[in-house]
Amino acid sequence: MSTPLHRLVRLINLAFLSASGVFIVLMMLHITLDVVLRNAGIAVQGSLEIVSFYYMVCLVFLPMGYVELHNEHIRVDLFVQMMPRMVQLALYVLACLLALAFFGMLGWQTLLDALKSTRAAETAMANFTFYIWPARWALPVGFAGLCLAALSNLLRALAERRAL
Repeated sequence: MSTPLHRLVRLINLAFLSASGVFIVLMMLHITLDVVLRNAGIAVQGSLEIVSFYYMVCLVFLPMGYVELHNEHIRVDLFVQMMPRMVQLALYVLACLLALAFFGMLGWQTLLDALKSTRAAETAMANFTFYIWPARWALPVGFAGLCLAALSNLLRALAERRAL
């Protein structure tokens, strides 16, 4: 059963996943260009910083909601599978509520950190001015996508009266 909310959350997280895919391609091209130019004796300044502060952060945090939406996070449900269906649902609802609380708090704190970093125009130590505040926004955005996915899965599980 697909509700309008679930379809919207799916589209949002698909957009985040697509952005993450773009960052993977950019990272691959950037590293390839860096290797080729380095072998030609030309140094590309800032490759390490861009890869580690921008590409890696975005490709780790942006697709988390998509993974949650499809129930692909690591699960250990050996004994849960043997329990009655209603107990499975109750445990799933509890897990979704805990996920909402935990990732909601992480999202809130990383939002505060991103705002602070943006106001301060935070930079990293490098041979040039390297702003890291834009990368700070990947965390609250990723956690927001994850919370939306957990909420959507929770509502779907309650509507279908079964653990997803």
